[in-house]
Amino acid sequence: MDVEQFRRAGYQAIDRICDYHTTLRDRPVSSQVEPGYLRKALPSSAPTEGEDFQLIADDYQKYIIPGLTHWQHPSFYAYFPTSSTFEGILAELYASSTSNPGFNWSASPACTELEAVVMDWTAQLLGLDKSFYNISEVGGGVIQTSASDSVLVATVAARSRYIREHPHVAMEKLIIYTTTQTHSLGKKAGLVLGLKVRALEVTAKDDFALRGDTLDVALQEDVDAGLHPCMLIGTIGTTSSGAVDRLDEIADVAKRYPFLWLHVDAAWAGVAFVCPEYREAYQLPAINNSVDSFCTNFHKWGLIHFDGSCLWVRHRKHLTEALDVTPEFLRSKHGNAGTAIDYRNWHLGLGRRFRSLKFWFALRARGVKGFQKYITDVLYSSRSAVMSHQCIKLNAIFSQRIYESDLFSVVTKPSLAMTVFRIAPKSLPHLGTPELNALNRAFYARLAARSDIAITQTDLNGIFCVRMVIGAEKTVEGDIEQALTLMGEEAMVLVGNWARLRG
Repeated sequence: MDVEQFRRAGYQAIDRICDYHTTLRDRPVSSQVEPGYLRKALPSSAPTEGEDFQLIADDYQKYIIPGLTHWQHPSFYAYFPTSSTFEGILAELYASSTSNPGFNWSASPACTELEAVVMDWTAQLLGLDKSFYNISEVGGGVIQTSASDSVLVATVAARSRYIREHPHVAMEKLIIYTTTQTHSLGKKAGLVLGLKVRALEVTAKDDFALRGDTLDVALQEDVDAGLHPCMLIGTIGTTSSGAVDRLDEIADVAKRYPFLWLHVDAAWAGVAFVCPEYREAYQLPAINNSVDSFCTNFHKWGLIHFDGSCLWVRHRKHLTEALDVTPEFLRSKHGNAGTAIDYRNWHLGLGRRFRSLKFWFALRARGVKGFQKYITDVLYSSRSAVMSHQCIKLNAIFSQRIYESDLFSVVTKPSLAMTVFRIAPKSLPHLGTPELNALNRAFYARLAARSDIAITQTDLNGIFCVRMVIGAEKTVEGDIEQALTLMGEEAMVLVGNWARLRG
């Protein structure tokens, strides 16, 4: 492909991307293909001779688009949202046009320096303490692939710090703490690094949040058993319930264990800190005062394309001392002098993508107010567009209707843009947990079989329930009304059948 062919193909690609987004509402939310569909459609080996690019571009439309789940669809309420913006698409295009591995400053100075700048911009946007800023030259921020990578890197640093300060302690004696609501990333970090993981029980009474007393008892038990607590992974906005661990209480307990690394996984909910009114309730003061590392994923609810997981550490030396491996061929004048950040020592890999460009584009195009309006309930406007988006306000509408319903009940208090609920018909008050779980499994199965909505299930201490998370930028109040209507219809079918079968 020469430059002019690329130019023509590029124009067509942009047109087709625009067409995709303008027709997104008319598409099924979930892919309707069956496993193995693509292998049946494609040749068994790559072509011997190169093919015309128009055929390749057309085959993307023919074979790939039908196999995609549309995460930006206005009726996508599953998992957590994944951002996509036109600013981000253009940033990714520009970044890929100057492909480079960006492993240190000299590999491409702009890549390193822009990342250092935008990580300070986002730290300011969220209200993080200045000790987390790169400009402090003590702490700092780095863009990782995902929250799983962020917690893995933080765990490496925590383990390294503990062993360095306690060289007599055997690795198998170290233990890290999660809760029964912590994302699987905690267990996986322990699996990868060969560390014991203890999941502390959390209950509905505490809104599934970890309390200081629970941690205190566990720490004392494990110390008495000869173990060495080296890390706690707290969560702001758990996946299953949106729970907020009581970091204020946890920090008070941790004062007696000075080598206990406190990491906060706020992959979804952390972006809400762009709105100051959510900072205190979601434990930002405790984060700023006490934690060693903090992570939030701007690619979830923060208008940044995947991948864009932001990790901040209070003391960068704990990362670099754990991860710095510098053979002669990676040495550079500025790296040796310490006058520039070498981000290769802030993550597990060597090469890294130019991810900061999409942050820079989005932050400049939307501004602080644009991010705030996206999270809350006000009109976002710019010179080129006017869009209404109401993540938290739309969830308030949804949850209020669930509270008022004779069919449904809220399982745990709504959190930001998430509501966890289940069928609990007032017409069948005698149903116990096993019957309600069976009814809700059938309810979820009916929803999952539909192509006009995407939603996910979860289990909260033995209660099977459904979670609704609002985050697509195109979602409006009419979409919430439609979701409530179809949920009500599916629930009525099941409740009617259940009553007849038991009657």
